[in-house]
Amino acid sequence: MVEDGPVCCYRHPDRETGIRCTRCERPICPECMISASVGFQCPDCVRRGASAHTRQRTIAGGVVAQDPFLVTKLLIALNVAVYALELAVGRRIADDLGLGAVCQPKGLPGRQCAGVADGEWYRIITSAFVHDLPPNFTHILFNMLTLWWIGGPLERTLGRSRYLALYLVSALAGSAAVLLLDPGALTFGASGALYGLFGATAVFVKRLNYDMRPILILLAINIFFTFTWPHVSWQAHLGGLVGGTAVAIAMFYAPRERRNAVQWGTTVGVLVLSLVLSVIAVAQVTS
Repeated sequence: MVEDGPVCCYRHPDRETGIRCTRCERPICPECMISASVGFQCPDCVRRGASAHTRQRTIAGGVVAQDPFLVTKLLIALNVAVYALELAVGRRIADDLGLGAVCQPKGLPGRQCAGVADGEWYRIITSAFVHDLPPNFTHILFNMLTLWWIGGPLERTLGRSRYLALYLVSALAGSAAVLLLDPGALTFGASGALYGLFGATAVFVKRLNYDMRPILILLAINIFFTFTWPHVSWQAHLGGLVGGTAVAIAMFYAPRERRNAVQWGTTVGVLVLSLVLSVIAVAQVTS
């Protein structure tokens, strides 16, 4: 097809040109020409190409970030910051932020309740950022090393928002299990959330048909220590593992055409279930 008359730049109609964008084939003047690997491209095509590049997706549909470990670094920094505050202030931080729901026996005059049973619901999440004070440095040390080794690769695989949702929901599921099974104990630590990451890692390995033996052996070792080491809340570990695994199954196995609905619907479902179970547990303590 032969065009009649002079050809002008699509962005500057008063400028004649003989150059066209190699992608959209619209005429462009020297001011609009942007060098490409082959020929020149117009500003609109270059913008669209850059936008498409930034929207690269992970296997779970998350956005590929420039720093794929940012959330993990921030979670570690937050845990360490709270621990530094504990070192400065003392045991009272664990007492104020740890998980527990207790009431004096029913019928006592001036009956008092403490913790979540006294309406301090923030403890179901703040307890996941508190750790044991010295001489038990191993509590925060092992948890932060695990968060880096297990959490970092998961963040890169899931994307930031899905990874953060997995972590927090796992922590809440762990708190719900504690309130249901051992409400009177003062518990704290990131282990509930970390067991959720263990479960998610197992789901991811299965999803890609990798060898399951290494992650299963690692999980078995951690479960062994859960039931053999003193002062370990197996309830939080179990709750976090179940909640994190459920969310991870939705993250990694959701059909592409309904991926967001399945992923976030399941995440919200586990979150709501954890909160409902927590409310039921606390109601039993205060009744």
